[in-house]
Amino acid sequence: MSETNRGNGRSGTGYSDGVPNTISSIPLSDVDYRAPGTGSIGNLVKDATTQVSTLVRAEVELAKAEVTGEIKKGLQGSLFFVLALAVLIFSAFFFFFFAAETLDIWLPRWASFLIVFVFMLLMAGLLALLGYLRVKKLRKPEKTIDSLKQASTVFPNQHDSTPGLPGYKK
Repeated sequence: MSETNRGNGRSGTGYSDGVPNTISSIPLSDVDYRAPGTGSIGNLVKDATTQVSTLVRAEVELAKAEVTGEIKKGLQGSLFFVLALAVLIFSAFFFFFFAAETLDIWLPRWASFLIVFVFMLLMAGLLALLGYLRVKKLRKPEKTIDSLKQASTVFPNQHDSTPGLPGYKK
């Protein structure tokens, strides 16, 4: 069984983007541990139920790991939006007057205040653009989707009635 790396995303933990490189495996019981012909129907049903349950838990664990990583990326991207708002609010008062009064030495008062205002708008726009670019990099959980499509072949006749899965029949 492989270990799931749990940590805070530092380089020593084995993953940098918040998603573990390995998912802790859930061991399936060996299907052929009984001699051929000696297993009862009750034991076969029990083994099948256990393995289906284990497969579902493994799929949920994979989905949770992928979604957690994407949520962390989204939160990091939204941080730029928060920073843009903070710069706009706090800087607009203190820096606005300081810069405008300094420019007032060389320019008319109205021009110095206009220059400082345009500068602050450009700064807020740049930070908002950085946040948008970070959020735009979010992706859907491809590994989970592929794994679920592959798992649908394990259950016979299930994919015939499930829209969106390979083999769907109307």
